[in-house]
Amino acid sequence: MLELLPPLNDKNLPWLDVIHPIVVHFVIAMALITVVFDVIGVISGKKNLFEVSFWNLIVATVAIFVAIIFGQVEAGLANPYGASRDILNIHSTIGWSLAGVLALLTGWRYVARQKDPANLPRGFLALDVVLAGLVITQVFLGDKLVWVYGLHTVPVVEAIRQGVVS
Repeated sequence: MLELLPPLNDKNLPWLDVIHPIVVHFVIAMALITVVFDVIGVISGKKNLFEVSFWNLIVATVAIFVAIIFGQVEAGLANPYGASRDILNIHSTIGWSLAGVLALLTGWRYVARQKDPANLPRGFLALDVVLAGLVITQVFLGDKLVWVYGLHTVPVVEAIRQGVVS
């Protein structure tokens, strides 16, 4: 039988370590700083912060698709057990939804920026808050998958392989 992936290591991965959390930290940072700069820009009247937040939004939008690709592969290799299955499914669903929200916001921001780069639509600011909420929810769920359920950690992978955890 033809193997599509190289042999899996002690973390049940074909590569050295989990990549999804590394890439997703760029998404978290860029998305949240976008919201922070937008809010500060509106409150302080410093319109140049809108330019910075726009470019951060673009980076977050590109990075989330890279994070999702690695996240889907690594989720498929995670062997979730018990309640971690449901959490992983919710985390995946929100991740794809977040990609859609980021793409929508980036498109809207691009169009609004073409009309007036020094003006941020009020509705956009409301969706910024939704974006921050989704990102924070994802961080909570991702942390739970690693720190509570230990997905892709050596002891949990060993326990699953030995049939101790199922």
